[in-house]
Amino acid sequence: MPLFEVETDAHIIITWASDEPAAGAVVKEAYPHDKVVRMTKRPRDTWVISKGALGLSNKKVDVCGVARDCLSKAAGDKVHAIRLYMHETGSDLEIAKKVIESNMVMGW
Repeated sequence: MPLFEVETDAHIIITWASDEPAAGAVVKEAYPHDKVVRMTKRPRDTWVISKGALGLSNKKVDVCGVARDCLSKAAGDKVHAIRLYMHETGSDLEIAKKVIESNMVMGW
């Protein structure tokens, strides 16, 4: 079954579907108020997110572990977690925001 990347006005959704209409139906069911702005059939059946592209390639610190710890301490409050991450790692706001938000998406 092909893998589709569907961008809406609010989300990027990765889903398996038999064809484009079926992928659109998955999005409509999950996010009925979103408007699809782009749909791409992926050339392979896997999806990879580069940690380097997200600024998460620091080998000295387990950035995902630190981010999840900050999210836990902040009880899921994104802004508080970003502040905690900046304090604990010395990262700037842009990096801290990327790390915390990407870990929120991964279901910390």
